[in-house]
Amino acid sequence: MSDRKRDVKVLTLVGSLRAASVNRQIAELAAAFAPEGVAVTVFDRLGDLPFYNEDIDNEIDMPASVTALRTAAADADAALVVTPEYNGSIPGVLKNAIDWLSRPFGNSALKDKPLAVIGGSLGRYGGVWAHDETRKSFGIAGPRVIEAIKLSVPLQSLQGKHPRDDAELVSNVRDVVGKLAAEVS
Repeated sequence: MSDRKRDVKVLTLVGSLRAASVNRQIAELAAAFAPEGVAVTVFDRLGDLPFYNEDIDNEIDMPASVTALRTAAADADAALVVTPEYNGSIPGVLKNAIDWLSRPFGNSALKDKPLAVIGGSLGRYGGVWAHDETRKSFGIAGPRVIEAIKLSVPLQSLQGKHPRDDAELVSNVRDVVGKLAAEVS
């Protein structure tokens, strides 16, 4: 048996489907700069999820994308959500993922696992409203939301640079991932 402790596995969900999304770039930072002993995986299939419908939430009709999401969540030790703010709230694709991940109610794939919400948006507060709403929805859905881990980035603060070119942001994202991993029991 190996003396090496296994990596803490962090599933990352991105609330934007845009390929060049700054939030996707922040999620990729989390994966690239995760502290030693932490493996961050970005789930890239939120856009494939059908709208939540209890009629197809069963073993016979379960869409493959939902099975993939729930399996990824079950295999993870923690979850990191990186999201923008759309019209003062949660992007629809992320809310839909929360709805799928909330089932079966009381025994979801993320039940009691630590979860943190970060991201950036164009407003001067960097998406705080969406982040708060996302924490609230996930808190009902089953994970253990870590309220103390927060990072809301006003995108204009990047001055057009890629997030990896902002040393402070890279450090902050690495810190978020480390704090989230430390919450895994």
